Amino acid sequence: MPENLAKNPTPTAVTLVAGNAYQKWRLVKDSLVRYGVIVGGLSVIVAIVLIFFYLLYVVLPLFASAKANSIAEYVLPEKTLGKTVLLETEEQNEVAARFTDTGQVVFFEVATGKTILTQGIAIPEGIHITSFAQGSDISQGGVAYGLSDGKAIVVKHQYKITYPNNQRLITPSLNYPLGQQPLVIDEAGSPLEKIAVKVESDKTILVAKIADKVHLVSFAQEKSLFANEATITRTSAVLDASAKAIVDLLIDKDDNQLYLMDNEGLLSAYDIRDKAAPKLKHQQNVIEAGQTVTSLTFLNGDISLLVGDSSGLVSQWSQVKNELKQLVFKKIRSFKVSDKAVVAVESEQRRKGFMAVDAAGTVGLYNSTAERQLIKEHIGTSQPIAAVLSPRSNRLLLETGDEKIHVWNVDNEHPEVSIKSLWQKVWYESYPKPDYIWQSSSASNDFEPKYSLVPLVFGTLKAAFYAMLVAMPLALMGAIYTAYFMAPQMRQVVKPAIELMGALPTVILGFLAGLWLAPFIEKHLAGLFLSLISLPIAVLLFAFLWQFLPKTLRQKIPEGWDAAILMPVIVIVSWLAFTISVPLEAYLFHGSLRDWFSHEFGIGYDQRNALIVGIAMGFAVIPTIFSIAEDAIFSVPKHLTVGSLALGATTWQTMTKVVLLTASPGIFSAVMIGLGRAVGETMIVLMATGNTPVMDFSVFQGLRTLAANVAVEMPESEVDSTHYRVLFLTALVLFIFTFVFNTLAEVIRQRLREKYSSL
Repeated sequence: MPENLAKNPTPTAVTLVAGNAYQKWRLVKDSLVRYGVIVGGLSVIVAIVLIFFYLLYVVLPLFASAKANSIAEYVLPEKTLGKTVLLETEEQNEVAARFTDTGQVVFFEVATGKTILTQGIAIPEGIHITSFAQGSDISQGGVAYGLSDGKAIVVKHQYKITYPNNQRLITPSLNYPLGQQPLVIDEAGSPLEKIAVKVESDKTILVAKIADKVHLVSFAQEKSLFANEATITRTSAVLDASAKAIVDLLIDKDDNQLYLMDNEGLLSAYDIRDKAAPKLKHQQNVIEAGQTVTSLTFLNGDISLLVGDSSGLVSQWSQVKNELKQLVFKKIRSFKVSDKAVVAVESEQRRKGFMAVDAAGTVGLYNSTAERQLIKEHIGTSQPIAAVLSPRSNRLLLETGDEKIHVWNVDNEHPEVSIKSLWQKVWYESYPKPDYIWQSSSASNDFEPKYSLVPLVFGTLKAAFYAMLVAMPLALMGAIYTAYFMAPQMRQVVKPAIELMGALPTVILGFLAGLWLAPFIEKHLAGLFLSLISLPIAVLLFAFLWQFLPKTLRQKIPEGWDAAILMPVIVIVSWLAFTISVPLEAYLFHGSLRDWFSHEFGIGYDQRNALIVGIAMGFAVIPTIFSIAEDAIFSVPKHLTVGSLALGATTWQTMTKVVLLTASPGIFSAVMIGLGRAVGETMIVLMATGNTPVMDFSVFQGLRTLAANVAVEMPESEVDSTHYRVLFLTALVLFIFTFVFNTLAEVIRQRLREKYSSL
């Protein structure tokens, strides 16, 4: 019998076998889906963790400590040729130069101290050197020797790079831009006690202290077009100031200002744009009583002065305008090197940093903008004689009193960044007070980078606030009405249409906002405010008048189709508001509303501003909030609403007391997801705000967000530079902000679900 059944199975057996096979296949599919969901979820978590650690990997070097280590120490090259008055090194850190007080220049290898070339300055016989100065523009390589006969010699040291046999060879040399003949500074022949020089390709300026006077002499070169000759024009002037107490002279890189420092710390600034008639601008004491000035130099850019004193303090002074709009010296910040006198201050050539050396041989490396002490090392056992920081700030040379040169390697890649420079107010050069500023790049090496993240965070929150201010009321009220009050036939049209809005590319929305909406709102600003006032009034008035219509007419409108009859009212009222706005502005405000805001309240108006962002980004966020909130409200179990109505509650009471509370976790999720979309939005903000990183609460001013900042500046940043890493830091801040905010939102959502799940 069983054999016959196997050969000729009954329909019941066939159904049983098919059912078993179906169940097995169903279990297999369930297992595949389950493991697929697990793998997908874990993959998302792993991807997020990897993104976080990659951002951290790029950002961490910003906060790494600077390092310095000794790499060589050797006897002073050609020490018999005189005492060192200046140490210099070229950019590749291969060749250094030692200028002596006897007019000799010794070029030697940085690594070994081996002499490469010794060359003497052409000093006339019987004349000796009385002063020496390095050019204010160090990159030009100019120096000046003041002589005992009232003359001076200007010399430039140069380095020629060649590649014989594919090996780099640096050949040093001296050049006399104004010729080897000494230049007459004082016709009376008095010795030049102090000297300052500014060397340019076509002009050289010399300032000298001679007895009790300060002389300013300018030599301008004019080259002939048809002959290899140059005509030198000399202009001279004597400053109206006593030079008896002058201890230092400085000329700025634009040769517009001259600074004089006396032995009591009185700093005087002169306007020398007219070389024949210098004018005193202002004076101010820059050190405390009882202290003396031991060092004076420019910070890179020649906007600020670094003053070292006998108490071991280096202070930064800059010219800013006071309440009377007059330029005065202000101490921006100060750095305590040690308790010993500061004997040398050397500025970095390409950044806003400097090296300070005290009398005990302590060397400190500092950054002015970040207000950081980067390195502090004790070098040598005797008093320092001369020090130099290489052009790339990665090597320092220090000569000590025991006739030795110490060579140290410096690893200091990102000195501009600190917690203060990122998150606190910083007093930048040429600014009247400390402020939050983002300005990351410039075409000049003199630029002071400003990496404050506060304006970007402020702009991100401002954009999200105005976007949610527009989106939340419209999306949530629309979701409530669509899910609870609207007729099913109308809901089937409205819901997909609004969700379809979410498919619009944000670049299209940003394009429309920047090129069409912004000019339109600028022209019809009064129309926008008028529509915001007139629309609620028009809707309430229409609702009030609706009840006076004949009952038969009102009953022709099916239940749930009320919104359809309001559409013509909204369109007509909005059209009227924008149509009459321009003549209304002219009549009420005697011009435009924008000018009235500016004149009456001092509120400026940028065409691309937070208002435009709020409207455009709100339009982009509405579909997200609406769709999730509407699903949450519509999914409330029917037995809850039916039970509430059966117990005598009105439709409105049921909606507020039952439906909204039950759907509150979903509504809250909708709002949080919409906020996350607004915080991370890039293209709309990029195209509709003007990208101005300013901190202004006005809705009429622009902004810049974290996301837009990364999109704008990442293409122009140098890989692994400070700018590049700070941009990754902004991305990390945005990542952490979103993660923390979403985590808190999820905790709140779970608590809402637990609280109202028993309804």
